[in-house]
Amino acid sequence: MPVYCITGANRGLGLEFVQQLAQSPDNTIIATTRSLSSDLGGLQAVVSPSTRVLQCDTGSVPSIHSFVKSVAQALGGDTKIDFVLNVAGVNPTPSQSSLNLGPDDLQAQIAVNVIGPAKVVELLLDAGLLSQDVRVLNMSSSLGSMERTAQAKPHQCAGYSISKAALNMLTVHQSEDLRHRLPGAVVISMDPGWVRTRMGGEAAMLEPSQSIGGMLRVLHRLSSKDAGSFYDHSGEKVPW
Repeated sequence: MPVYCITGANRGLGLEFVQQLAQSPDNTIIATTRSLSSDLGGLQAVVSPSTRVLQCDTGSVPSIHSFVKSVAQALGGDTKIDFVLNVAGVNPTPSQSSLNLGPDDLQAQIAVNVIGPAKVVELLLDAGLLSQDVRVLNMSSSLGSMERTAQAKPHQCAGYSISKAALNMLTVHQSEDLRHRLPGAVVISMDPGWVRTRMGGEAAMLEPSQSIGGMLRVLHRLSSKDAGSFYDHSGEKVPW
């Protein structure tokens, strides 16, 4: 029975991951939310009996430490996590450009979008909770692609774009560093596409079900040669 750990699972892409994975009774799901006092109605409506909803504010390292302890208690025994999906992300200031970046806003995006995924993997590894062949998906964006951003006019979401480019570099480092500890591990970045969520907006081209279905197909066929790669939801490589 594969074990999935999904951050940011109470809405948007994270919620759709839970919904699709919960359809199989073989899947054990650890679904995280920044606060257990948040509106979890949507999440509770789709969870399976083998889903555990845990608190994890990925913008807070102490919260991630507490989360990892909760995971160890929830799994118990020798059960390991097979898939880590770092989905939680923020884009609070999409109108900011490189000429009016708010330092606090950028730091908040770096905390959630970069440091969070780094610490989730690090602390789960140190706690002995990752399987030998773990697959790590860091949710990126085409806005994190330097080549695509350079071609796009006008440029958009400067702070978010910068944080996702940093996340892509984290993926490259994690893919090598994690394999020194877990030789079968594979870490990738993924661009979900422009998806119709609260962050993506109603004008987006893709339904969440399309994006997540595609990403799961890519995730489940990953091999060692894919380590450190950047894919979109259809399995096409995205330029750095």
